[in-house]
Amino acid sequence: MVSAKVHQLLNQQINKEFYSAYLYLDFSNYFKARGLDGFANWYLIQAQEERDHAMLFYTYLQNENMPVTLDAIAKPDKVLNSDMTVLQAGLEHEQYVTQLINDIYTAAYEVKDFRTMQFLDWFVKEQGEEETNANDLISKMELFGSDPKGLYMLNQELGARVYSAPSLVL
Repeated sequence: MVSAKVHQLLNQQINKEFYSAYLYLDFSNYFKARGLDGFANWYLIQAQEERDHAMLFYTYLQNENMPVTLDAIAKPDKVLNSDMTVLQAGLEHEQYVTQLINDIYTAAYEVKDFRTMQFLDWFVKEQGEEETNANDLISKMELFGSDPKGLYMLNQELGARVYSAPSLVL
């Protein structure tokens, strides 16, 4: 059975994941306005992933017969004044989400909620991948971003990304 504290954290995570989707839509808007459609595509797909993550938490709670409370989603508040600022904000946000997942995992561990821990295992792995992707993007921008041809090639690479739904089975 899911404890009250774990239930609350899981429910809050739904809202945090939807906020992440909003944030990445904001990043996509920034790059679209700059004419960097590949970067815009990359963050649009990030937004889709975050929405799906929210729905995984939602479904998990429903499957556990726990009520879901949907809260208001805050407007993204990051100041986006350069391409690198956006990429760094993305990494910082992924690190924040990793901490949120770790906090839920810790709370589940403390009450020996093994089912929730097993559910969260996928998110722990996913967050490692998300942080790696964000770091790689920053590294590529540092290497190629100041050169217009390099930026063009990076933009083309990011434009080729396609969406694939999470493979977590509940």
